[in-house]
Amino acid sequence: MDRWLLSILHSIWLNEVRSRRVRQGQGLVDAESQLSFDGEHAAQTHVRAAQVIRRVDALPETQRETVYLAYVEGLSYREVAEVLQVPIGTVMSRLAAARVKLAEYPPLHAVPNPFTGERR
Repeated sequence: MDRWLLSILHSIWLNEVRSRRVRQGQGLVDAESQLSFDGEHAAQTHVRAAQVIRRVDALPETQRETVYLAYVEGLSYREVAEVLQVPIGTVMSRLAAARVKLAEYPPLHAVPNPFTGERR
């Protein structure tokens, strides 16, 4: 379910970026670059997404649900507070604690290419 959700969020984000470019007059793109598919990049994106999900899932339940509501669902702090039935200060505190906890992890590194050994 998490991969499905991230895939949908990624598609929505890409559509938003594309629509902004069109509105700014930058809508023309090279057809060759758009028609090619980089399977390696897609696979690495899924690996990184899985790493992020594992790290968020390791958070305490209260922080985890607050992170998902605010950053995945895109709810405002006030809306998160209403859903969880807690004060808005508690939402802010939980998000700050979650960010500190997530910052303790080592940085995400690209997966090396098994053929060339190079990292992307």
